[in-house]
Amino acid sequence: MPVILSTNALHPRAEAMLAEAGELRIASNADPETLLEEGREADIVIVRAPLPASLFSAAPRLRAAIRHGAGLDMIPVEAATAAGVLVANVPGANARTVAEHVFLVTLALLRRFRRMDRDLRATGWFAGRAHADHGAELGGRTMGIVGMGNVGRAVFRVARGFGLDLVVNTRTPATLPEGARPANLDQLIEESDIIVLCCPLTPDTRGLISRERIARMKPSALLVNVSRGPVVDQEALIAALGEGRIAGAALDVFDSHPLPADHPYFTFDNVILTPHAAGITEESMMRMGTGAAEEAIRVLDGQLPKNLCNPEAMELYRKRFQ
Repeated sequence: MPVILSTNALHPRAEAMLAEAGELRIASNADPETLLEEGREADIVIVRAPLPASLFSAAPRLRAAIRHGAGLDMIPVEAATAAGVLVANVPGANARTVAEHVFLVTLALLRRFRRMDRDLRATGWFAGRAHADHGAELGGRTMGIVGMGNVGRAVFRVARGFGLDLVVNTRTPATLPEGARPANLDQLIEESDIIVLCCPLTPDTRGLISRERIARMKPSALLVNVSRGPVVDQEALIAALGEGRIAGAALDVFDSHPLPADHPYFTFDNVILTPHAAGITEESMMRMGTGAAEEAIRVLDGQLPKNLCNPEAMELYRKRFQ
């Protein structure tokens, strides 16, 4: 039977699908050394943790690495392609989930939820209620969305219901939905009350929100990052928060995971932190898991994945598995 290795546990429905298609193994640990050792016999790898590049030359039967989700930064795509291994993902499966998270944390920042809840519990009714006088409404503000893939478009659709003015930055402005106002990144940063980062991590986006761009933000602006940590200059953001130069941030991703317990972000009342969980709910885990399982089964049946991300690997792949 083919061996299907998942770097982490999956939704029960996905695990049941894969168990019918082959021998499903869940990695005993998601560190690179374990994944390399336990992946040597794999025909398929389902990816929820970073893969070591050396896996692709060490696993002679490996047909495909399938991302449980959309972002490919956990897969060394060039190494996979060089080894004739297909790379696939499940785009859009958790886009609405992430969009809901964006508005959860944005409203919590605007209405000072963390401070209100803390002071109500610790000091009493009137201490908590005093924060309401300084809360702000979402409607009528300008939201800037950086990146208009599946997540950016989902944020855009939800945002329209709040009566926001929407300005967007994308590499493909010709495909923007109606009502989206395109802008270059500096213009978006200067105009926006809420900046939402939805772009993938690439060499072009690493450090995109730099010290200079953070300095261009309004003092009342909020930064929401649901993309990847290195898109933001972390030290510059910490400095801006410490000096009160922006109003707050909601961060789901960081330069390294997990976030160290003594990290400076934990010291700020106006920062909401979540453990890379914006796209995770019961429903999205089912969609991502079953979507990845469907792609795995497709490959094991001799077909190409629907969401093939490295078509340049196909020639070598076909030579390996003729």
